[in-house]
Amino acid sequence: MRRDIEFNAERTVLRGWLYLPERAAGRVPGVVMAHGFTAVKEMYLDRYAEVFAAAGLGVLVFDHRNFGASDGEPRGEIDPWAQVRDYRHAISFARTLPEIDPRRIGIWGTSYSGGHALVVGALDRRVRCVVSQVPAISGYQASLRRVPAPQVPALLAAFADDRERRFRGAPPAMRPVLPREPGGPAVFPGEDAIAFFRTAAERAPSWRDEITLRSVEMAREYEPAVYISRVSPTPLLVIAATDDNLTGTDLTLEAYERALQPKRLVLIPGGHFAPYVEEFSASSGAARDWFCSHLAPERCNP
Repeated sequence: MRRDIEFNAERTVLRGWLYLPERAAGRVPGVVMAHGFTAVKEMYLDRYAEVFAAAGLGVLVFDHRNFGASDGEPRGEIDPWAQVRDYRHAISFARTLPEIDPRRIGIWGTSYSGGHALVVGALDRRVRCVVSQVPAISGYQASLRRVPAPQVPALLAAFADDRERRFRGAPPAMRPVLPREPGGPAVFPGEDAIAFFRTAAERAPSWRDEITLRSVEMAREYEPAVYISRVSPTPLLVIAATDDNLTGTDLTLEAYERALQPKRLVLIPGGHFAPYVEEFSASSGAARDWFCSHLAPERCNP
């Protein structure tokens, strides 16, 4: 059972879905979830929510501000710390819902929001367990791998020029998510990303193939794995892909070693986007079982 929801996040209205299990008696444990860099909820998050709800969980799925059904300007702006705060607003909202048990709320994040899940899990003790899937680990390290060294000076110059233009009142510069032509500038130039977004966009008419250039600059500055050792004693599940060349399998494994117990690592085959499609059963099943184990072992139905 799914219904549309909206809530106020510091004067910006965020919108999404609330999934509830069929024939639920009384309040149920809840999971708060949102998508990764540039993505919107229709890009397979409905499938995850259906799996979790079928196991007896309530699920709040929302679009980040400036994306999808949510309000916010400028459109296409990705501020990681605003998104972290919005996760916490979503938790506050979930705790007001009569169907959700406010004492049993977990969070799920993937890719960029997988990094957010680490931060929120470390900072917000209302969270009772965390699932972080193919998470963003280090903006700086990812940028070193994604941007060839000869292109870095031009990128930094573009950041500075955009900042000065905005100071003079100009609109923010934009950057395409996918290359518009072979070798053209893009946030995600890799073939696996191109294949994923083009297919996923068929499910998500609200998705837009551009973000602000400032979003790229803020991503380079974001270091969510600094918080990973602080998630404990909240239980943490990390789902990593064996051949992730976007957020980096090696970076994820190194960060996982710094996490404290209780924790668990699940490795699934494939690249960064495998969890959503080819390995969906494995990724969703691992998350479902983790939530059931730590939020509702007496009532979940994995």
